[in-house]
Amino acid sequence: MKPASAPAALRVQELLGPDYAVVEFDASTRTSAEAAAAIGCEVAQIAKSLVFRTISGRPVLVVCSGSNRVDEKKVGALLSEKISRPDADFVREKTGYAIGGVAPIGHSTRMQILLDEDLKRLDPIWAAAGTSNAVFRLSAAALEKITGGRFVDVAKR
Repeated sequence: MKPASAPAALRVQELLGPDYAVVEFDASTRTSAEAAAAIGCEVAQIAKSLVFRTISGRPVLVVCSGSNRVDEKKVGALLSEKISRPDADFVREKTGYAIGGVAPIGHSTRMQILLDEDLKRLDPIWAAAGTSNAVFRLSAAALEKITGGRFVDVAKR
């Protein structure tokens, strides 16, 4: 683990400010399992950022516990609109990040952000920070504050 040096990770560090430390690993943190192995935490503590697209074309960011799968029907019901998984170009265009490094900060206020309620019982949690090997540590309360998202039930049970 070392301080962030990649431009995208440094951009996330700038958005977060001095209260958080973006760190990079030599190993990948692209998936929840890879991130948990690199960090040395439980998979559930990884706050994975998944981007969806509504039928009308709006982006939706769902930040979910690494041990959960997103129930797309639940999310669609919450939004009153069906959702689908977009292609990589849509994700980069709407978030500024590639898949595997989507940080749950710095997005347009026009993006709907939903937070997995299961993250509320975990401390700390770790989120992607702009690249496929960068993360930062935070609490669920901080996640809610920095994203402006709301905690809801999004997990497939």
